Amino acid sequence: MKTTASIFTKITLGILIAGSIAACNKPKTESAASTTKTAPADKPEIVFINQDSLMIKYDYAKDMKKRLEDKGKAAQNDVGGRKQAFQRQVAEYQKNANTLSADQRSGTEQRLQREGQELQTYEQNTTAQFQNDQAGETQKLYEKIYQFTKQYAKDNGYKMVLTFQNGNTGLLYADASVDVTADVIKKLNDAYAKEKK
Repeated sequence: MKTTASIFTKITLGILIAGSIAACNKPKTESAASTTKTAPADKPEIVFINQDSLMIKYDYAKDMKKRLEDKGKAAQNDVGGRKQAFQRQVAEYQKNANTLSADQRSGTEQRLQREGQELQTYEQNTTAQFQNDQAGETQKLYEKIYQFTKQYAKDNGYKMVLTFQNGNTGLLYADASVDVTADVIKKLNDAYAKEKK
């Protein structure tokens, strides 16, 4: 009986050893292989764009800045011209005030006061209109960059695209290998050049 038990133990032990060896030599299971497939190779999942460079080198942003500067100068010249005309009227009134009757002085002063208030209202409306134009242009720029970046990330397999701006503490450091600014600017400018045609 001891011999049978000892043979049985040896056979069981042999089967266990053989099974262990076979398990070690077996190819990786599918779940292990799929884990390696999902691990990123050398391609990053998170990249960033330097916002300062983008605003300086993106042609649409440069054109937008020029449009806004032109609008701002035109509005400033318009308001400045109206102010000068009004100041000339005030100076003319002050120069001739002694020669006018009390009724004429009173009427002229009321008219000048009304025109001064209208000028002030006009200036405020012009400033508000410029600010609205500026906000609208900024929103268009944001939408263009957002839509482009969304497609760019999808095309390149990025899960996140951050922005970096000097002085902004949202991103303190990022390796230069994840900086896609130059590529984004080139592709944005190419798309804008086609759009302009």
